[in-house]
Amino acid sequence: MSTKIIVIISLVLVTTTLLSLSILHNHAGLIEEQQEMGERIKLPEPCNTSNTSVEAALSQRRSIRAYSGDNLTIEEVSQLLWSAQGITAPWGGRTAPSAGALYPLELYLVVGDVEGIDKGVYRYRPEAHELEKVKADDIRAELADAALGQECIRDAAIDIVFTAVYERTTRKYGERGIRYAHMEAGHAAQNVYLQAVSLDIGTVVIGAFSDSEVAKIVNVSERGNPLYIMPVGRKG
Repeated sequence: MSTKIIVIISLVLVTTTLLSLSILHNHAGLIEEQQEMGERIKLPEPCNTSNTSVEAALSQRRSIRAYSGDNLTIEEVSQLLWSAQGITAPWGGRTAPSAGALYPLELYLVVGDVEGIDKGVYRYRPEAHELEKVKADDIRAELADAALGQECIRDAAIDIVFTAVYERTTRKYGERGIRYAHMEAGHAAQNVYLQAVSLDIGTVVIGAFSDSEVAKIVNVSERGNPLYIMPVGRKG
């Protein structure tokens, strides 16, 4: 066998080996990313007392769109999510009323600047009061673009995305179940507003956005329908 043929065979073997190693490396990275997506974070226990009365919270409630850029704490995030959909009864009753106690809402937390939580997208699991990671990227700028470029979404420390799985209520109430889900989103959003007052932070409800784009960016479940975005941050 000539030297030239030996060199060619050697080059082919080296190239094949390097390609195989590259594929294995990429596959390992994909597995690691998929495992990371299932990461769960137990949230601190929420408080059920404060120095702010219901009457004071109602009188001070305002829509705040300007934020300082400072971090929120994991305790504040815990309190906000609990106020929207937290469990408050042994049988599963929550902070917001729901038609037939069917609870069609699912909340997604878009994290930008929170002490104790990495940037990314998380689904709130009320039954365990925990977060489940669904995406590792900081998507605030993309989310703002999907909402007609509203800067408060990009500038907020977090964005809470309210979605509804209509089938949970329409199975019992037919098409009217969709209305009930929308009503429930309003109840839960007002809870977040009042909790924000108690925590001395700002928020606003956003309804102008592309449903399909928000669902894609946030990685909403297949049956989920985006209803609201609530940016939250320290007042600017």
